[in-house]
Amino acid sequence: MLACPVCSTHYSYAVADAAALVTYVEVHISNVHAREDFRHHSVLSAKAAGIIVGCGLRGYDLALTHLAAGVDSGA
Repeated sequence: MLACPVCSTHYSYAVADAAALVTYVEVHISNVHAREDFRHHSVLSAKAAGIIVGCGLRGYDLALTHLAAGVDSGA
């Protein structure tokens, strides 16, 4: 699964719990670490098979390539 969690990144433990049931890559179009402090933490990251940050729309291609390689969950 490809996850672009937007506002769910920071607070949605329900989305994090559901996502943990599948293998996924978390994608952020912008560099969240160059933004406000509250954006630096994601409740989804711990179980992600990978996290792609700040690569623009190319991040989706990178994530799909990673998933197509048959990676397992990072958990």
